[in-house]
Amino acid sequence: MKIKRLFLNLSVSLLIGFISIVLYHNFVIKELITKQQNHNIQIPNYSKTVSNFAPIESIDFTEAAGKAVHSVVHIKTVYVEENQNPMYEFFFGRSPSQAYMASGSGVIISSDGYIVTNNHVIDQSNQIEVVLNDKRSFKAKIIGVDPNTDLALLKIDANNLINIPFGDSDKLKIGEWVLAIGNPFNLTSTVTAGIVSAKARNINVNNRSSYSIESFIQTDAAVNPGNSGGALVNTKGKLVGINTAIFSKTGSYSGYSFAIPASIVQKVVSDLMEYGVVQRALMGVSLLNIDANVAQQLGIDKIEGVFVSGLKENSAALKAGIRKGDIILKINNVAINKISEFQEQLSRYRPGDKVSVTVKRKGNLVKYDVVLQNQRGTTKPIETDLETVLGAHFEPLNRTEKDYFGIDFGVKITELYPGKLMKAGVREGYIILYINKVKINSVDDIETVLKNAKGGVFLKGVYPNGLIEYYAFGIE
Repeated sequence: MKIKRLFLNLSVSLLIGFISIVLYHNFVIKELITKQQNHNIQIPNYSKTVSNFAPIESIDFTEAAGKAVHSVVHIKTVYVEENQNPMYEFFFGRSPSQAYMASGSGVIISSDGYIVTNNHVIDQSNQIEVVLNDKRSFKAKIIGVDPNTDLALLKIDANNLINIPFGDSDKLKIGEWVLAIGNPFNLTSTVTAGIVSAKARNINVNNRSSYSIESFIQTDAAVNPGNSGGALVNTKGKLVGINTAIFSKTGSYSGYSFAIPASIVQKVVSDLMEYGVVQRALMGVSLLNIDANVAQQLGIDKIEGVFVSGLKENSAALKAGIRKGDIILKINNVAINKISEFQEQLSRYRPGDKVSVTVKRKGNLVKYDVVLQNQRGTTKPIETDLETVLGAHFEPLNRTEKDYFGIDFGVKITELYPGKLMKAGVREGYIILYINKVKINSVDDIETVLKNAKGGVFLKGVYPNGLIEYYAFGIE
């Protein structure tokens, strides 16, 4: 009896459920469809929408890495440090020296063995060894260095090498993928990837002199000690920069790395090959970056360009007609909005080149043709980089200084950094009057005397306080 009753209840429940489904379909669904037709409402087909999504296209770095990795070398250097111990030398003769080893990276830029790297990788080294990706090893000689851009050019005695072609760093875009290739921590042929985070960055790591150039490509590719001098390449495997620095509190990779743009590298390498020294083109202006505070203080209505805060006597800019208070907007129609961009544009040219400079003066746009000068105020190529050789920047005395000291000759040291003069004890402000008893009237006179010097060099000069001092150092 109980089984019959249970069966009856189940049958009634199934019947009621069936009736409910039929009623729902006939009344509710039909009403919705009618409303959709009347109001042109589109019911989305979610399964179709999902299936129509295009697959995310993966970026393939293998071709670029495969091309470039064979052009990046491991650079090993040996530094010999002389121990300065007067007591030891008095009793036993020359103090013992100690050798240190360091390493970095370099990039083959020609099949006959020219290699570009950072100057700080090989600076003051006594021996330089280059190890290729195929494990072959060569001794390298220095063709030239440029501390102001932290670049150096080496040469090894080899042929038929795989060199990397230069790319156009000007066309790099923010967000574009790049590869960093080098030898971090002595781990050869390491490839990392990242994007271009910024361009024309100045991070004040190469503040060797007022002529130092910083206009870095910033990336988030992992770069560590040992990567210096290595390649930054685009997805086509072309060289767009030389990896130089990292921004890190620990000394290792923690977010951002910086590379010298290929546009600067090509110019420096070309000069070192042709002249043995970089032909730096100067306009002779002092500049300020314009931000909201500067604009407010100087009464500038629009934040653009760079502000000319001063000009050197007889400078290229002054001769062309540019004046203090002008705002430089363009160089050869390339927009300039910060000092690093200004430096990068000038670094492409040589003394004697003419550039068109667009300035804003009292709201009006004016163009000037500026014939660029070298460090010595002329438009001729220079033969020796005295800044690098002696570790100083020189300027002729102006009329006021000559009258003050009662002299009509002399060259002043305005900046001093590690080099022969600093090692000899010379201080900033020293006015060189004589070198090896030859009167010095210009920077060219210094170059001429040093060319003919054999062995020792003897200086006679005066400091601004009137103290006359003598110094001596050797020329190799």
